[in-house]
Amino acid sequence: MPKLKIYTDENVDVRVSEGLRLRGIKAVSAIEKGLIGISDIKHFSYASEMQATIFSHDHHFIEIAKELTRDGKTHWGVIFVEMNKLTIGECIKRLSLYAEVLSAEDMKNQVEFL
Repeated sequence: MPKLKIYTDENVDVRVSEGLRLRGIKAVSAIEKGLIGISDIKHFSYASEMQATIFSHDHHFIEIAKELTRDGKTHWGVIFVEMNKLTIGECIKRLSLYAEVLSAEDMKNQVEFL
């Protein structure tokens, strides 16, 4: 099964995706891709193209994920944590663990809380 990929939205510090890549995890940031200011649904579309799970601090992503699932549409999952609840290092550590034990398929249409 394909490994878990992480797409961090624009509200997440770019150091999270950088730290994940240093650990061998495919990760990309909306900031790195110049996708600042696009709609949340466009973030979902971009992540879906990559078959990547979205990591966010934005509650709207949880609601969009629920709506997509309810409407029978597929998304590749959301991992959420409240902003400033965890340090950048702790986010990287926990996301790395998710990437070690879960595949992209495991996260399909799921919402997890870090």
